[in-house]
Amino acid sequence: MYKFLLSMACVLSLSAEMVGGVAVVVKDKAITIYDIEKEMQSSNLNMQNATNVLIRQKLEEAEIKERRITVSSGEVYDDIKETAKRNNMSVNDFYETALNSGGLDSEDVKEKVKQKLLSQKLYSAITYTQLSQPTEDEIKEYYELNKDKYTHPSAFSTVIYQANDKSILQQKTQNPMFYAPQIQTNEQVLPYDRISPELANLLNRTPLNTFTPVIPNGSGGYMSFYIKEIQSAKESQFEDIKNQILNTIMSNKREQVLSDYFARLRNNAEINIIRMPK
Repeated sequence: MYKFLLSMACVLSLSAEMVGGVAVVVKDKAITIYDIEKEMQSSNLNMQNATNVLIRQKLEEAEIKERRITVSSGEVYDDIKETAKRNNMSVNDFYETALNSGGLDSEDVKEKVKQKLLSQKLYSAITYTQLSQPTEDEIKEYYELNKDKYTHPSAFSTVIYQANDKSILQQKTQNPMFYAPQIQTNEQVLPYDRISPELANLLNRTPLNTFTPVIPNGSGGYMSFYIKEIQSAKESQFEDIKNQILNTIMSNKREQVLSDYFARLRNNAEINIIRMPK
């Protein structure tokens, strides 16, 4: 009875205008129909999964507030600077890429990074005393059972197209017959083990005989890689990827701890389903 009255109080505390668009109330915080539809569209999720994501977000926000976790503007900028550096970009290039690819301006980027760092601090606080390092035997067993995950091309034969004008380079990637004297080309074989993990991942995701998306080249211009050939697959040796496997196992353990924690939190939280999108 008490929970019912409390639930009703939460709902009634919302204005009449707001209730018209509210779908779920989590600890006095509203999730609107618009929020759910936006999450469905941006994450390509069905209604139930999108709702679960948003409920988890509200529970995390409440935990962050209760634990008084904060992130400074300096921490936000340091993270942005480090991310830009890993991708061979300046901070301005990073902002421009976020705007062109996702429609996010610099303030949007800072807010997303802040929320990411807040979540990371929360996750660390939750898992701090609950994670143990895997043994050598655990790491070897994981490697033997998942060898296929650690097979990658030995090298990529590419043609690198570069230009200062992004729009001209985009025309080239959309129409390979397009010619512009401003575009410079350079054929290179890029060994998988000698390029950055980010570039390796980008090239690995790009089908043969196609262009990668246009990205900043770190010198004020832009570049795109045309994949001419993907050289034969190579199995990574255990010692070379031992730390990577260790990180994967720890990440899996961490996700399980967090999943269990938030499942318990959700079961004990005041969550009221008012109505869902049609």
